[in-house]
Amino acid sequence: MILTKLSLYQYTIDLDRLLPVGKQRIDQRHGLVLSATISSATDERTEQVEISPLSGLDIDGHPLTGFSQHSLLQTSDQLSKYLAALHQQPVIRLLDFADETEQNAISYGLSLLHAKLMGSLDGHSLETRTIPLIYHNQDEPLTVVTERVAALANNVHAVKVKVAQTSFEDEIQLIHQILAIRPDLKLRLDANRGFELQQAIEFIACIPLHAIEYIEEPCKQPADNPKFYNAIGAPWALDESLNDPHYQFEMQAGLRAIIIKPMLIGSLEKLQSLQHLATEHGVRSILSSSLEASLGIAALSRLASIMTPDEIPGIDTLSAFSQDLLQSTGKAKCLQLGDLQLLLALG
Repeated sequence: MILTKLSLYQYTIDLDRLLPVGKQRIDQRHGLVLSATISSATDERTEQVEISPLSGLDIDGHPLTGFSQHSLLQTSDQLSKYLAALHQQPVIRLLDFADETEQNAISYGLSLLHAKLMGSLDGHSLETRTIPLIYHNQDEPLTVVTERVAALANNVHAVKVKVAQTSFEDEIQLIHQILAIRPDLKLRLDANRGFELQQAIEFIACIPLHAIEYIEEPCKQPADNPKFYNAIGAPWALDESLNDPHYQFEMQAGLRAIIIKPMLIGSLEKLQSLQHLATEHGVRSILSSSLEASLGIAALSRLASIMTPDEIPGIDTLSAFSQDLLQSTGKAKCLQLGDLQLLLALG
C-alpha cells in the first residue's frame, strides 16, 4: 500500500472555560491534523490523526512549561519535510520516520496514523470511559464545582482532582465537600509537582487515606516521592517525569501508577514498552489526554480499549471545547477539513 495523498492542516478551537496545564491556564487549543490516503490496485483508505503538542502560551502570555518540548511551528515544519519524503512511499515508511524524529508528538502521530491505515484500531469500542476531572478556577465560586460533583452519574466511582493549585484550605475544603456529596468516590489527586515534601505530607494528612487512589507527582523533587510514601502511606503516580527524554522506568516505594500521555511520550511501540515494564512491577498504566480535541480523544479512547482494557483513561477534557474536530461528540459545530487552515497538500 502506497501513500498517495498527504495533507496537513492547522486548527484553533476556543475553550468555553479555562483548562489547567499544570498551574497555568489556557483558553484556546491549537494543533494539527494529518490526513493520509493509501492506495493499491484494488483498494483505497483515508485516515486522519491529530498531532497537537502541548505548548504555546497561557492566558497571561507566558510559555507553557513542563510539557511538549517543541512548538507547533517546529512540529509543522518538521512534518512538512517528512510528508514530502513520504509521498508515494510504502505506508510502512511512516514507522521509519516515527523512529527517526526527536519530536514525540510527531512520533506518536505517525505511528498512530500507520495503525489506523492498517486497520489495527478497527472494531474496538468507542464507548466513552473516562474519569471526571474536577478543578477549581479562581474566578468561580466553590459551589459551581460541588454542583458538578452532585451531577455525576451513580456509575462514576472515581474522580481526578487538581491540587497544589490554590490554597491548602480551599483545596482541602473542596475534597471534603466532594466526599460529603459522594463518600463512595475514590480520588485520583494531581499535584503536578506542586508541593515541597513536607507540604505534601501535611496536605495528605488532612484527607481520609482510604479515599485516595493515588496522587500524581506529589513532590517538586521527584526523588522525594518515596520519602512521601514512607512518611504518610499514600500511593503516588508518575506523570510529568515520563516527559523527560532520559526517563527510564524504575520501581520505587509507593509507586502505584504511571500516567501515559501519548502525545508527550512518543510512538505506540514506546508506549507499549513502557507499559510492559510497569506491568512487570505491578504498576498500573493509565492513558491520559494532553488536552487534545475530539479527534485525538477518540483515538485515545480506542487505544485505551486495546492497551489498558481494565483501566479507565483520563480523557475528560472535551467539555471545555467550544467545537468538535472531525469526530462529533454532539457539540453544535464539528469542524471538518474544509474549515481548517491547509498548510500542505500532496497528491
